[in-house]
Amino acid sequence: MSVIILFTAVSLAKILLAVALMIAVVRIFIGPRAQDRIVALDAAYVIAMLLLVTFGIGSGRTVYFEAALVIGLMGFVATVALAKFLMRGEVIE
Repeated sequence: MSVIILFTAVSLAKILLAVALMIAVVRIFIGPRAQDRIVALDAAYVIAMLLLVTFGIGSGRTVYFEAALVIGLMGFVATVALAKFLMRGEVIE
């Protein structure tokens, strides 16, 4: 019984996260301002990270968790760099 509930919950989470990722990607392309695009990029990497975690839970492999960790680190650095670029016009001082 609990295997069926886990499979159903992970499958539903994958579908909903895929829809959320598509919405974030649309916002990246049609965002009216650069700030909107950066927030959508931030949301997209978080959603992609969560999608990889759900794949890892569903399959039981640890490689998905490691990939999610790498995406989280790279996404954070990218968000900070883009925000600094928008604030000052340069990334490296």
